[in-house]
Amino acid sequence: MPELVTSIVAARRGQGDVAFGNVIGSNIFNILGILGITAIVSPLDVPAQIAGFDIWVMIAATLALVVFARTGWKITRTEGAVFLAAYAAYTSFLVLYAAGA
Repeated sequence: MPELVTSIVAARRGQGDVAFGNVIGSNIFNILGILGITAIVSPLDVPAQIAGFDIWVMIAATLALVVFARTGWKITRTEGAVFLAAYAAYTSFLVLYAAGA
């Protein structure tokens, strides 16, 4: 949630680079820093669902980010809507999967 607020405030102030850097930086830290520290404290098992699905979603999202960012070095409102729709679809899938649908 802090990343969302920080990024929205930065974007509204015309500081898209701050918003973009905040999102990228927080994700890099979460994956490398938090996961690394946690694994040092206690080794982690990677659940099969994460290895088989979630990681691929993360890779696809990263590739989409690269493609969107390289088109004029700007992420448009439409591209932002695509990301938001993809997140809604991903979350819906997880809820339905957990419910056994």
